[in-house]
Amino acid sequence: MTAATLFAELPLLGQTNQKQIAALAGVAPINRDSGRRTGKRHITGGRLAVRRVLYMATIAAIRCNPVIQAFYQWLLDVGKEKKVALVACLRKLLTILNLLLRKRQRWDPVPVAY
Repeated sequence: MTAATLFAELPLLGQTNQKQIAALAGVAPINRDSGRRTGKRHITGGRLAVRRVLYMATIAAIRCNPVIQAFYQWLLDVGKEKKVALVACLRKLLTILNLLLRKRQRWDPVPVAY
């Protein structure tokens, strides 16, 4: 993950809550509803450079990070599509990073059972 891209494009990283940082990065699902019609939720908007960096970091995390890897596998096991599971892991990685910066802690890679 290119930390320089994240800090340059998301100066509020570590200062906002998880919903706000997901919306700023463009990984929050946006609804397309109108009246009685309920549309699909898509990720859109946000900062493209951040999404690109996080996408590549998430691909690596799915292969090497035990926490993200377990979460991704759990999502696939419950029937999510691969792309949906990938975006969920992307958002999880971003919220973990945001929380670590807010609490000024180091990463502790203890796997979580889902």
